[in-house]
Amino acid sequence: MRKQRAKNPVSDRATNQDTGSRRVPRLVPDEPLPPYAYVPGRFPHPRRDPRGHSYGVEPKHPDPPDPNSWATCRPYLYGVDLFNHGYYWEAHEYWEELWHACGRSGSAGCFFQGLIRLAAAAQKLRMENPRGVRRHARRAKELFQQTATLKAAGEAHYMGLSLNELIGFADDLGKQPAAGPRNPASPVEAVRGFVLCPR
Repeated sequence: MRKQRAKNPVSDRATNQDTGSRRVPRLVPDEPLPPYAYVPGRFPHPRRDPRGHSYGVEPKHPDPPDPNSWATCRPYLYGVDLFNHGYYWEAHEYWEELWHACGRSGSAGCFFQGLIRLAAAAQKLRMENPRGVRRHARRAKELFQQTATLKAAGEAHYMGLSLNELIGFADDLGKQPAAGPRNPASPVEAVRGFVLCPR
């Protein structure tokens, strides 16, 4: 995970996001990104509206993720792709399926709920709702802290992501939610220059 200035990824959304200084590689490049990132009131609801990018598509019900085999967990990695490229609602949906699959409890439950809240905070930022940004970012930080507490001592990463970096990003996002999207009408826009880089 690195903080970077993000540009609109629409022009090359199928492969990489241009973040100004470097491109963000796709983790699941064979899975296409949607044609737009859902923002309420600006674009059709992906599942409820017949014009939605996922209308008629049944949600996937993945197996519970194995934290030790995160590099082979396609739904998780695709959620990271979605988040990194500005698809916050869509990332939330993928991670919510994993949260349910792991029973919404334990370190995995806290971790996925933290990612869900982080995506919700980024979505609220795109919606220009600072109060929602602060609320979701604060809860994301708490959940990542709980994940760290539930893990074995000395383990700084979970599902390939640094918990300290996630905690720091959620904290920063909650303190500085003022900067919204540069182009609210854009079909996709990463509103924060924070990239999740599992390793």
